[in-house]
Amino acid sequence: MAKQYSDPSFWEKLKQYARVAGREVVETALKLYYCMQDADTPRWAKTVIGGSLLYFIVPVDSVPDFLPGGYVDDLGALSSAVLTVASHIKDEHVAQARAKMAQWFGAPAPEQVEVSAAQPPRLEEKPTSDSE
Repeated sequence: MAKQYSDPSFWEKLKQYARVAGREVVETALKLYYCMQDADTPRWAKTVIGGSLLYFIVPVDSVPDFLPGGYVDDLGALSSAVLTVASHIKDEHVAQARAKMAQWFGAPAPEQVEVSAAQPPRLEEKPTSDSE
């Protein structure tokens, strides 16, 4: 019998393996999860997301998760889904994922904070001297 995606299985796997899987895998999975829960997301996109989340939660996959680097195939499946449904991942899905990440992992390190292209970081201006 084929295993099917379920919310309880998703949350169980995520909570159990979040630290081992790492921030990138977990945040990607969460963005997809929240997108799939949105009533505005079309059925075809939910199917793509469900397939990638199923791959993530099923214990048998290309690279066993218990091996070093074992989540690289999961990240590949999740990333492929993100690319496929990117136009349906809303800012609110990203915000929900980041809120959950902050709850589980704490605030991201400064190098992990994304900077929006619309709002480049402000650089401190150095005073210039007229004598130069």
